[in-house]
Amino acid sequence: MMKKACTRRQFIHALGAAASALWVSSPRPCWGSSAPTAPVSVAKCRTYGPEVLPTLKTMFDQLGGLEQLVKGKTVAIKLNLTGSPMGRLGHTPVELTHWVHPQVIGATVHLLGRAGARRIRLLESAVLTAEPLEVFMRRAGWEPRDFTGAAAGVEFENTNYLGSGKKYSRLRVPGGGMIFAAYDANHSYEDCDVFVSLAKLKEHGSAGITLSMKNSFGIPPCTIYGDGAGVDEPSESPRGGRGMLHYGKRQPSKSALAENDPSSPREDGYRVPRVTVDVVAARPIHLAIIDGIETMAGGEGPWIRGCRLVRPGLLIAGTNCLTTDAVTTALMGFDPRADRGAPPFEKCDSTLRLAEQLGLGTRDLSRIEVLGTPISNAVFHFRAA
Repeated sequence: MMKKACTRRQFIHALGAAASALWVSSPRPCWGSSAPTAPVSVAKCRTYGPEVLPTLKTMFDQLGGLEQLVKGKTVAIKLNLTGSPMGRLGHTPVELTHWVHPQVIGATVHLLGRAGARRIRLLESAVLTAEPLEVFMRRAGWEPRDFTGAAAGVEFENTNYLGSGKKYSRLRVPGGGMIFAAYDANHSYEDCDVFVSLAKLKEHGSAGITLSMKNSFGIPPCTIYGDGAGVDEPSESPRGGRGMLHYGKRQPSKSALAENDPSSPREDGYRVPRVTVDVVAARPIHLAIIDGIETMAGGEGPWIRGCRLVRPGLLIAGTNCLTTDAVTTALMGFDPRADRGAPPFEKCDSTLRLAEQLGLGTRDLSRIEVLGTPISNAVFHFRAA
């Protein structure tokens, strides 16, 4: 059953204590019976039609209901709108390939509003632009009023720069972090009571898979962590991609903390999973939702050669991002206990293993209760599609 969200300060303090014990007192991973777990809801949903709303409602009810989590709270939703609105796989709309679908966003916003959320902020680091998030959405052919009409108190924020805030928030990683001890981010990631990751079901070129945890890789703004970031202070607008986080060819703006170890590997298969887990530990996810109704296999966006359209017809949700991603990895036809060298982690370290080692949850399916549709009845083999 969903429990009422504790304050971010309380959560970070508890997580930090556990993580510090792991990093300082013992190099042994925190897996098996000692890792926390939580149920995951799985549902078949074949289209982006009227069935999305009742399907999500049933899933949230299976998890204990939204009201205890969000009533009277400010809820921030990190969307997965990676790449340019004009970047298409052929002529297919972005929401059918690599962006979370607006129908899933709208249904989630509506259900959060019905559950009593006081304010709902839709967040994404829009690529290479300081334009409002609403404008970015319109360039994809979306209508932002569909979201503001779904519930009261809906706001938008492009988090790839300072945005409407007066200063960046410093999100510290419990235990000191694997790549950075803290990440400076748009204020919206701190100024919320409940944080939701609304992701798309996909593979990823640098992380093997991109699900609810990898969605948080987009939190660090390019004004500080981009290839075109200012040297001393953040740039005024996002310039360049996050090659700094992928390959570490330069340091972030001096206004932010430098890397823990500039001599660590510069390989993206090493850095991207670790940055992802760092950010998830620094900005905990209270609710993970994954849109797998229609998507792409072979990579995270149409810029990856060999991507192809697939229709798994699935929605997944959970209150622990690692258990949710572990179940989803199994639904994709992969072993969530796999590590580097085995699918889908042929060229990278496993984000799931790193998160489990940090104590964020478990990837052991025998310890995760699956609600709704069993994995065996819903698995969609991405590599065989």
